[in-house]
Amino acid sequence: MTNAVKRVAVVPGDGIGPEVIEEAVGALERLRGTHGVELELKHFDWGAEKFLKEGVTLPEGALEMLSEEFDAILSGAFGDPRVPSNQHAEDILLGMRRGLDLYINLRPVRLLHERLTPLKNRAVEDVDFVVFRENTEGAYTGMGGLLKKGTPDEIATQEEINTRKGVERIVVAAFEYARSRGRRRVTMCDKSNVQRFGGDLWQRVFKEVSSRYEGIEANHQYVDAAAMFMVLNPAQYEVVVTNNLFGDILTDLGAALQGGLGLAASGNIHPGRVSLFEPVHGSAPPLAGKSQANPAGAILSTALMLEYLGHEEAAAAVERAVRECIAAGETTRDLGGPLSTREAGEKIKARIK
Repeated sequence: MTNAVKRVAVVPGDGIGPEVIEEAVGALERLRGTHGVELELKHFDWGAEKFLKEGVTLPEGALEMLSEEFDAILSGAFGDPRVPSNQHAEDILLGMRRGLDLYINLRPVRLLHERLTPLKNRAVEDVDFVVFRENTEGAYTGMGGLLKKGTPDEIATQEEINTRKGVERIVVAAFEYARSRGRRRVTMCDKSNVQRFGGDLWQRVFKEVSSRYEGIEANHQYVDAAAMFMVLNPAQYEVVVTNNLFGDILTDLGAALQGGLGLAASGNIHPGRVSLFEPVHGSAPPLAGKSQANPAGAILSTALMLEYLGHEEAAAAVERAVRECIAAGETTRDLGGPLSTREAGEKIKARIK
């Protein structure tokens, strides 16, 4: 990354999105004073309100603008009960993921305090891994259809798409991350004993790619076994790579191990291009406007974004501040604390030093 001021598109989204993104932006503003982080932020009003008023989801030319003019996107969640089809959410979020070819869904699973995990007798170092989820293919391509819908003879098909290019680049990304971070094991999860064709492609690619990375153990587990072992012995995982569907499931399990979705951060990344960072807790309409939402997931997502933009020290300071707040009980109610969304955000900002 160059030393030029980075441009960040901010899309607060729906539900609790604007509340938590406001605190995340506040953390970025705090970093200007503590770490000299200069970012140019531009807000966009894409979401349910705009869709209901104007019929617009992702405006024409938005993807080209984001790709050409911005370095990163900080996004809230999308989803509103007034749009039961969820069309706007799919058009905006999946539109950005697919349209910008953000093939890496990066989900850290990191325990910030041992009291948060539902697992007994586990220390923070026992839950510290990252999941590389393929983000553009698999079961999320929408391929399939219905025949004789609504009749006793109805047939539904749902197809999973795996390309050599798509599988190889996510596996390479996982090994590159392991090598750059000094991690010694990459675990690939699939269900190749049942999904024989897609599984065969993943198995062959994983074997071929792993041969290029001397000193990094290539480990394979069936996804059902991995779900069990993540509960029984999470310390065995360092880097996990898997497809879109299994990654979706395993990362939510991982979020539970680290203390809940309120702490879960994510990046949707294409190295060297504009990439999207977002908390994964959803828009939570019942909590909207009540100042009960946990801003930590959004703030930790800014840490991932800062790291991507080359501000490693600032990113570490943000995570350290969140850890200190948790240790001090300065949290929202989902983590056992007494604070509102705004109060929790202020406490984290105050601890960024």
